[in-house]
Amino acid sequence: MKPSEIREKKDSELNSKLQDFRKELFNLRFQHATGQLGNTQRMATVKRNIARILTILRERKLEQANE
Repeated sequence: MKPSEIREKKDSELNSKLQDFRKELFNLRFQHATGQLGNTQRMATVKRNIARILTILRERKLEQANE
């Protein structure tokens, strides 16, 4: 997901996406540990998406605190 796509979504949608990405990361880690993971780059992509969502949620929280 691109940051511009993330910024267009509401907080509730982002929290839902965050949960989905965390579940996916758990499953990818499990597959990696058992040797079943074919695309290891997907783990990095999911981690990056989680970080982007958390960053944007934090930015919004700080903006609300400053107002």
